Amino acid sequence: MTSPIPVPLSVLDLASVYEGMSNAEALRQTIETAKVAEELDYRRFWVAEHHGMPAIASSAPAVLIGAIAAATSKIRVGSGGVMLPNHSSLVIAEQFGTLTALHGDRIDLGLGRAPGTDQLTSSVLRRNVGIETVDDFPNQVIELLAWFGTIAPLENGIGSQIVASPGAGDSPQMWLLGSSGYSAKLAGMLGLPFAFAHHFAGGDNTPIAFEIYRKNFEPSALLAQPHAMVAVNTLVADNQAEADRLALPNALMMVRLRFGQKPTRIPGLAEAEAYDWSDAEREFVAERQAQQAVGDLAHVTQRIQDLVTITEAQEVIVVPQGPDLATKLRTLRDLAA
Repeated sequence: MTSPIPVPLSVLDLASVYEGMSNAEALRQTIETAKVAEELDYRRFWVAEHHGMPAIASSAPAVLIGAIAAATSKIRVGSGGVMLPNHSSLVIAEQFGTLTALHGDRIDLGLGRAPGTDQLTSSVLRRNVGIETVDDFPNQVIELLAWFGTIAPLENGIGSQIVASPGAGDSPQMWLLGSSGYSAKLAGMLGLPFAFAHHFAGGDNTPIAFEIYRKNFEPSALLAQPHAMVAVNTLVADNQAEADRLALPNALMMVRLRFGQKPTRIPGLAEAEAYDWSDAEREFVAERQAQQAVGDLAHVTQRIQDLVTITEAQEVIVVPQGPDLATKLRTLRDLAA
């Protein structure tokens, strides 16, 4: 990759499902995108856990990661992220231990504490809500470190009497993900890599989170120094007007979610262009778009360089946007040229 951006680039793919598309086709496109990202020498390819969202087909990240890793050979593949409070930490250790045993040192386990869904769906996912909740997230992360053998076994037998197999000795690269200072502080205290979700929680929170991470960083068995990555929505087109037009479908989906409408698949470009945008909706979209990297190649490159400057991130993970696969792949190719 010969990009002028001074840090390695990776890809976060949301397994987007557009109107008229099946989940099977969306997943095939994600795997195809991963193959292209590998050809272009992107460092990582991550997928995210979401539930109950017709526009996103990655509700089972471990399964999808296995398919992507099998279709590629060198790019790192992982989760951006697994929403840990939705799961038993032992199950996640076994799943990602299995992926590591199958594919070697190519697997990343990015962990988040949000539900990745609405409250009702979350309540069904988390039937043992009295035992494992968002508040228990730090303990779950520590349990995972013990399951993988990264730290000593815990007093409750995790890592000694109770062993993850696969898991122990088959450790993926662990990351903490976040959109606030909470996960930034926790990642620093545990000495883990940190990835910040600027793509949906930008603004002043972004540099503050990185400052919190570095201020609280303690060297660990995994990291001697802080290592951080920033995520940004990205779309490259011939000019700004065309980029803004191609970004409309994703923008309309976000507007519907923001203003409490029922989740749908990503609308087509014609529907998004014909939509009767209110002033409040236009303002919401404009504010979000200004914080991301959407425009011609020069503008997108500059926006990413600016993010690296203000965050001092060691990596950037782009979230390609657009109404179709061709638009997303153009963004990846242009950035890598």
